[in-house]
Amino acid sequence: MKLSISRDQLLKPLQQVCGVVEKRQTLPVLANVLVEVERGRLSLTGTDLEVELIAHAELTGEFGEGEVTVPARKLLDICKSLPASAEIELKLDAQKLTLKSGKSRFTLTTLPANEFPNLEEGVGAFSFTISQKALKKLIEKTSFAMAQQDVRYYLNGMLFEVTAGRLRTVSTDGHRLAMCDAEARTEGDDRMQVIVPRKGVHELSRLLTDEDGEVTLTLGANHIRATVGNVTFTSKLIDGKFPDYERVLPKGGDKVVLANREELRQSLQRASILSNEKFRGIRLQLTPDLLRIQANNPDQEEAEEDLSIEYAGASLEIGFNVQYLLDVLGVLETTTAKVTLGDANSSALLQDADSNAALYVVMPMRL
Repeated sequence: MKLSISRDQLLKPLQQVCGVVEKRQTLPVLANVLVEVERGRLSLTGTDLEVELIAHAELTGEFGEGEVTVPARKLLDICKSLPASAEIELKLDAQKLTLKSGKSRFTLTTLPANEFPNLEEGVGAFSFTISQKALKKLIEKTSFAMAQQDVRYYLNGMLFEVTAGRLRTVSTDGHRLAMCDAEARTEGDDRMQVIVPRKGVHELSRLLTDEDGEVTLTLGANHIRATVGNVTFTSKLIDGKFPDYERVLPKGGDKVVLANREELRQSLQRASILSNEKFRGIRLQLTPDLLRIQANNPDQEEAEEDLSIEYAGASLEIGFNVQYLLDVLGVLETTTAKVTLGDANSSALLQDADSNAALYVVMPMRL
């Protein structure tokens, strides 16, 4: 195997696949990237057995076909350290990969390509397309509510639900829930749900741009696959049943608050400084057209903020984890935030004042 390629041509796909390569591995080959040259095309593959990324680059210079695995981080660091205009030659010789560029020469150890695992492809049950921008937005608006290392393993990921013409993402950690919808080009009226693990969600988001280019998603029984430009992303799915999230959405809340989103976020941020560091609890006191935010901690320190709001209902006092509210206000988009409440023991429903595309549920806490 041999090839010649410009540094920039090699660096971009290498950076894309190295994101999934873990520093600490149970198998030595998982610290490597698979380098393949076939039919004038270079393919680079990285995996951690849960997520796999394959990036391609067309070769214009000389090449010889073959495949081998080399240490991912070392190859990436070498490429980064070379001048931007550098030309790189790679050649496999007696189980060593030699990299030459200008007056620099590096020899890297290799492992055989047949030791490199590939995620078994299940039958792709269902494919559809969606704009990169829309998918990136769906993930950004809901990923913060995913659980981390919860024993309920099905919460450590994000639900992708496909229905006729729509893709919905939902995540929850049992204390709060985030849900967002976007248009997708789907066929048929079937409803399909898959749970993508946390790492898969973050790696997919990293690949997406804010451009209007398309991304093709294929959902199978055990895998989700996305093709974005020259990169193919594959992730195993979490085998479990996601909670019936529609039952969690509060119904019949009669207290509707409209507040300037940024003013509310800043007030909560300031009050949170003196909240209990462990529980992060704050108290909200609602009276007509006024919201009072109170926080205190075991050191007998207190914070109090008054905020003008639009509200005409009965008085209410309710407690929340302030971080959960701040996370939601950080992803809402419009100037005005809408908060719908029932009583002191009911969850709050938060959304942009003029849109139902994204809904957020935050459970109250006793203070």
